[in-house]
Amino acid sequence: MANIRELSEHLTNQIAAGEVIERPASVVKELVENAIDAKSTQIDILVEEAGLRKIKVSDNGNGIHPDEVSLAFERHATSKIYTQEDLFRIHSLGFRGEALPSIASVSKVVMETAVEGLPGSIIQIEGGTLKKHQAHGARKGTTITVESLFYNTPARLKYVRTLQTELANITDIMNRIALSHPEIAFRLIHDGNTLLRTTGNGDLKQAVAGVYGTQVARKMLNIEAENLDFRISGQVSMPEVTRASRNYLTVIMNGRYIRNFALQKAIVDGYGSRLMVGRFPIAVVNIDTDPLLLDVNVHPSKKEIRISKENELSGLIMEAIQGALKKVVSIPSGVENLTFKRKPAEAPIEKTEQIQVEFEPTPIKWELPRRNSSLIEEEFLPVTETEPVREAEERIDQPPAHRESSLKTAERVEKEPIQEQSFPELYYFGQMHGTYLFAQNEKGLYMIDQHAAQERIKYEYYREEIARVSSDLQGLLIPITIDLPGDEYMRVIENQDKLAEIGIFLEPFGSNTFLLDKHPTWFKAGQEEAIVRDVLAMLLEEDKISIKKLREATAIMMSCKRSIKANHALQDHEARALLAELSQTKNPYNCPHGRPVLVHLSNQDMEKLFKRIQDPH
Repeated sequence: MANIRELSEHLTNQIAAGEVIERPASVVKELVENAIDAKSTQIDILVEEAGLRKIKVSDNGNGIHPDEVSLAFERHATSKIYTQEDLFRIHSLGFRGEALPSIASVSKVVMETAVEGLPGSIIQIEGGTLKKHQAHGARKGTTITVESLFYNTPARLKYVRTLQTELANITDIMNRIALSHPEIAFRLIHDGNTLLRTTGNGDLKQAVAGVYGTQVARKMLNIEAENLDFRISGQVSMPEVTRASRNYLTVIMNGRYIRNFALQKAIVDGYGSRLMVGRFPIAVVNIDTDPLLLDVNVHPSKKEIRISKENELSGLIMEAIQGALKKVVSIPSGVENLTFKRKPAEAPIEKTEQIQVEFEPTPIKWELPRRNSSLIEEEFLPVTETEPVREAEERIDQPPAHRESSLKTAERVEKEPIQEQSFPELYYFGQMHGTYLFAQNEKGLYMIDQHAAQERIKYEYYREEIARVSSDLQGLLIPITIDLPGDEYMRVIENQDKLAEIGIFLEPFGSNTFLLDKHPTWFKAGQEEAIVRDVLAMLLEEDKISIKKLREATAIMMSCKRSIKANHALQDHEARALLAELSQTKNPYNCPHGRPVLVHLSNQDMEKLFKRIQDPH
C-alpha cells in the first residue's frame, strides 16, 4: 500500500474547485453572491467568450479590510460563520472567501477592493500562486477579474460545452439572482451586448420585466400568504400566460434561488384546472423562514436545500396562488371586444333524431385532388360563425388530454412506414356525440375519430410544407417582437439555422428580443407568435434536436392544434369532405400519435353482436 501523505494546499484547492467551480457560470454565481452579501446595491458583470476568457464582477458593497485581503484567498476563511450555532443559522448566500481560493487555483485572478475611509488594496494570484499584493487607490467596493479559466487544468475544458451553452447558463443564473434580489441593480454584459438590466428599485414586477419582458410583467399577479413558520410573496402569471417547460418557475428561499420539485409542483397545483395540458406558468415565489428550518449544506453549490415542514409549505404556496387567481376574471385579455353568440341548445344525445340516418346513403366519390387547400386553410368548407365548427376553430390551442409530447412522438413518426393499402369506398350516414363519424359499405360498419382523421390530414400537409422552405413567405404589416429570457435567447441564437430550415427567420432586435417580420404561408393568421413560441419551446426542450426531428415535431404540433376537437358536430357535407381528404393521405389509418383513425366492424361481427350467428359450443 502506498504511503499516506498530506496533500499540498494547491492540490486541495484544485480538488475543491472541481466541486464548486463546475463551469464559468459557477464562477459568476459565487462572485455575485459574495457581492450581494457585501450589501451591494449595484452589481455589474462583464463576460467575454462566455466567461472562459474573462469574468469581471464589480460591486459597490462594503469591500474588504486591507489586513484581510490575502486571508480571503485562504481555504476555510470566512466572514460569515464564527461558531457551530452559526452553521445552522445561515443568513448569507455564501461564505466570503470560501470559493475564492478554488477559483484562484484554476485561473488568473485580480481583486481590487476598498473599505470606506481606508486605503484600497490590489491582489493578483495565478494558478494559486500569489503574484502581487499592495496598496491601491480603489473606490468603495470590490472588483474581481477572473481570466483564462481552467488554463492550468486542461482536462476540465473537455467538459465545457459550446460558448452559447455556457453563456446561456450564466444568463440563467443571473436571471434567477436578479429575481431573488429586486432591490439590487444588476447589469450583465457579454462581448459588449447587454443581456440583463434591472432597476434595483425593489419592485419585483420591474425585475420580472427586466428578465422576461414588459408584456409578461403586465400579466403577473401578486401573491401573499403566511403562517407561523413561513411567509410567501411573489408574482405569478395569469392562467393564459404559460410556457412549455418548468424552467420559468423560480423558487427563492431566504434570498437564495433553489431547486425543489415539490415546491414547483405546488405552484402548478395552485392553478388547478386553469392550465392547459403540458403548459406551465411563469412564477417567482419568495419564501422567508427561520434558517433553523433549512439545511443549506446539502450540495456544494447550495442549489438544493433540505426543508423542514415541506408539506406545510407546499400547501401554503397553493393557497397563495389560488387566492390570487380568485381575484381576477378567468377570461384572457385581448378578446374583450369580441361578440359571442349563444350556441343554440342541443337536443339530448339519446334522441335518435341526432344520428341523422340516411336510408339511401350516397357513396363518397374519391375524386378530390391530392391536396385540398381550401380544406386545410379553412378547417372545413365555409360555415357561419355560430356553428360548432367555427367554435372549434377558435379553440385550437386546447390540446386533448391524450396528446403526447410532440418530440417523443416525432421519434416514432420518423420511422413510420407508408401504407399502400387502398382506402375503402365508404357511405357516410351519421355522427355520434360530435366526435365519431359513421360510414358503411358492403363489408360492414366503419367508425371514424374525426379529430384523429384531421390530425392525419394536416400532419401530412404540414410535413410537406415545412420541408419545402421555399421563398413562399408571408410578410407582416406590423412585425412581431418575441422577448425571451437571456439564456433562452442565446440558445435560440445558436439554433437559428435549424429554425431557418423550417421557414422561421428571427432577427435579433435589441436585448433578448427577436423580430418576426415574415413567416411561412402555412401559419394561421393571428397565431404567428403562438406558433413560433411553441416551436421555440420544442427546440429548447432538447438541446441536440436534429432538423429532421424538429420538422416532424412541428408538423405533429401543428396538426394537433389545427384539427377539429371532440364534441363538435359536423354538417353532412363537412363530414364527407373530411373523409374524402383522409382517403388521399399516405397513411389514413393512424394519427401522428399512433392512435387508430377508423375502426371496422364486419358484417359477421355485427351478426355475432346481435346473435344472428351463434357462437359454437
